[in-house]
Amino acid sequence: MASVGTGTLADPQTTGITAAERKVIFASSLGTVFEWYDFYLYGSLATIIAAQFFSLKDPAGDFIYNESTRNIFALLAFAAGFIVRPFGAIIFGRIGDLVGRKNTFLVTILIMGLSTFVVGLLPNATSIGIAAPIILIALRLLQGLALGGEYGGAATYVAEHAPTGRRGLYTSWIQTTATLGLFLSLIVILGVRTIVGEDAFKEWGWRIPFLVSILLLGISVWIRLSLSESPAFKKMKEEGKGSKAPLTESFFHYPNNKYVLLALLGLVAGQGVVWYTGQFYALFFLQSILKVDGYTANLLIAWSLVLGTLFFVFFGWLSDKIGRKPVILAGCLIAALTYFPLFKLLAETANPALAHAIETVQVKVVADPAECGSLFNPVGTRKYTTACDKARDWLAKASVKYTTEAGPAGQPAKVVIAGKELAAADLEKAVGDPKDKITVGSQAITEAGYPKAGDASIVKLSSPIDIFNPQAGIVIGILFILVLYVTMVYGPIAAALVELFPTKIRYTSMSLPYHIGNGWFGGLLPATAFAMVAATGDIYYGLWYPIVVAAATAVIGFLFIPETKDRDIHTI
Repeated sequence: MASVGTGTLADPQTTGITAAERKVIFASSLGTVFEWYDFYLYGSLATIIAAQFFSLKDPAGDFIYNESTRNIFALLAFAAGFIVRPFGAIIFGRIGDLVGRKNTFLVTILIMGLSTFVVGLLPNATSIGIAAPIILIALRLLQGLALGGEYGGAATYVAEHAPTGRRGLYTSWIQTTATLGLFLSLIVILGVRTIVGEDAFKEWGWRIPFLVSILLLGISVWIRLSLSESPAFKKMKEEGKGSKAPLTESFFHYPNNKYVLLALLGLVAGQGVVWYTGQFYALFFLQSILKVDGYTANLLIAWSLVLGTLFFVFFGWLSDKIGRKPVILAGCLIAALTYFPLFKLLAETANPALAHAIETVQVKVVADPAECGSLFNPVGTRKYTTACDKARDWLAKASVKYTTEAGPAGQPAKVVIAGKELAAADLEKAVGDPKDKITVGSQAITEAGYPKAGDASIVKLSSPIDIFNPQAGIVIGILFILVLYVTMVYGPIAAALVELFPTKIRYTSMSLPYHIGNGWFGGLLPATAFAMVAATGDIYYGLWYPIVVAAATAVIGFLFIPETKDRDIHTI
């Protein structure tokens, strides 16, 4: 028996859980919750951060970038944290396999926590100019690197303490942490906003959630310092079987490199897109496409997370009984088969007038094909110059379904809305009092049947507990199903990845496919999916991205991924 802090590890045949095992799970999960909290704060406050750090002025005192461009830069800085996660997996995975799990994820949480705290202290662009966004982006990169090393360390550490037959259950608690971290960040932001007021929050109150993270960091480090190294790693070191080159053995030695690739394509890519579709893209779909106000959309997602989070543990436990593959790959396949009807039902329930208009109102852009380029713009930095492209971009952002029809060469582009022709160049011209912000285009689509912003038929919550009306209840039910898919694919994934690889290269080998699948396939999903919507004029078209990836993962996984639930990870 190997001791862990206090108490001893349970015998695989016993029932229940020892105090030592509870401590391992709690310490690892709590630290990872705090890391995700730190990571998501930035995403939740992206527009405020854009105003604070990307509002650079020229010598004449005018803003260099308009509001839309500032928001794009802020979102790109957020995406940078996802992009560098695999590199963090390589760096810290190697360290974890060479020097140990415990010390490595102590380092990662310190980097993450201190980087977040410094964001709360960082002077804005008004104070220090171009240095503000440069330092901010550097801190985001540090956060992404740290997160790339944290997950693999926590999952490996817990799995190597877990008795055979319970690794799915034990590591499933780690799987709840991303959702809990997101939930915690939303609650803290909402609480601070309520206490200090919206104006003060935009001016200085936004710093408080970042500064509070130092307390969370202190608690997590204090708890983790009391832990000892994992028994599998200690056994490997005592027997002199450690790897001297974990990167080489993981990615250049067969069959380890084969399983790294299979883990990505046959498990994690699908898991990543299902995870981000069920939480982030669902939130984006509600706000940006269905025009649900931000307060209501966040509450609806929060309620679905409250209802669904414990299913991470359930599906982790179930994977101990029937296997990792059936649970994860069934989640991918079911999601792929049902996303279209679920998101269509979500639209019909949350904004019925919009859903009806999409089905009944015909809108087309008629233009010289030479004027109409591709609108696929996932990073949001392109500026459209032709009337055709500007019109289609405007319609996509207004959630209007449209088709593009070739017109005579040299003819000015026009938009036909329910039989009414408009010059494409006139869509954004103001009509009436400029204060009303009514344009030619918005007036035309409203007259054709598209709802105005704030339409009474759009789902709306007046308080966190205002969920007992049929419309809100159905929306939460749909979102809960999407979260349920997330829990199916994500609950058992840590155990499945840990069991695929030998102890000496486990941290390195499992971390890279996990963070490519989640950081790249998943993290870039919202921007890519909306770019697909904008490029086609179909609000559901972006769903093809997660559907194709999830379906491909299900096929590859069923054919090539071995079942691992009964492996003794202490002997490999």
